Amino acid sequence: MDFLQKLLIEFPTDPLELAGLFSGLLCVFLLIKENIWVWPVGLFYACVSVFVFLEERLFASMLESLYYIAMNAYGWYFWKRGQGARRADEELKVIFMPRSAWIPMLLFLVIGGAFMGWLFSHYTSAALPFWDGGSMWVAFVAMWMSARKWIENWALWLAVDVVKTGVYLSQGIELYAVLYAVYIVMALWGGSTWRKAMRENES
Repeated sequence: MDFLQKLLIEFPTDPLELAGLFSGLLCVFLLIKENIWVWPVGLFYACVSVFVFLEERLFASMLESLYYIAMNAYGWYFWKRGQGARRADEELKVIFMPRSAWIPMLLFLVIGGAFMGWLFSHYTSAALPFWDGGSMWVAFVAMWMSARKWIENWALWLAVDVVKTGVYLSQGIELYAVLYAVYIVMALWGGSTWRKAMRENES
């Protein structure tokens, strides 16, 4: 009961925060459905987040949202006109990440995540610097992979969502923990849906 009461008390009532919450959920849903509207909705979500975080003086989160603005613009362009494999209806296909990219990507994830954790631990007062900084780096990479329509993006999103759920629970931010628990389910759903799309494309 105390947990539910706290969720109700902490549930955002600010119009910008509500817009960010619901557009964020809509964004993941549209990504699962391979709907190109994911990118304009994502642009809206990222722009709203910039103002929310600026108001709260969360400057690192604000910079993260600026990155998402750029990546949503890139994803919109790439899904529409990029040089990836396309179906008969000209929509970009879901594909596996190229084998040649596996080792560079793993090195990029490990080294980049560790570096972000080191930065957070040495130059900020972050409570969980390696978990927080590392998961942020993995989210950056997952966003880029989503724009390329590489199915492995869902595995990265799943890892980010699991870590973020634990981080927010440990810090007593239950509303965000619940939100990221929902994202865990959506990441599993997204991976399953995209695998089905790949099988249909091959048939």
